[in-house]
Amino acid sequence: MLIYTHKVHYYETDKMGITHHSNYIRWMEEARIAHLREIGLSFKSIEEMGYISPVVSLSVKYLSPTTFDDEILIETRLSKYSGVTLEVAYIMKNAADDTIVAKAKSKHCFIKDNQICSLERDGAEMDKILKMVLDK
Repeated sequence: MLIYTHKVHYYETDKMGITHHSNYIRWMEEARIAHLREIGLSFKSIEEMGYISPVVSLSVKYLSPTTFDDEILIETRLSKYSGVTLEVAYIMKNAADDTIVAKAKSKHCFIKDNQICSLERDGAEMDKILKMVLDK
């Protein structure tokens, strides 16, 4: 698990002063990229190896609103890995009072040379790191 902090920007809020729902998805991406970097898989290195990792599915349950200048703690956990797909779970909390503001999941595949691939077969270095993290 990794905790990533995001401070809500003014431009992320809507006319009612509440964070627009689409921003939570961007925060998830920020947190996921930070988590992968922390375990030794920066997006830059993944792309240099010839891989991309698009979103296959996404779900978000919004539980409590956030507003400008709130500090949001985003807990990320690599929850499932099959060699072909990676699932990431997110719990977003308001740092001020520890209120859970959203829970989410994203699922990603790995593509190389425009083909979905298995890291178990084609990406031993990445596969080893992801399996090691999931075993903890």
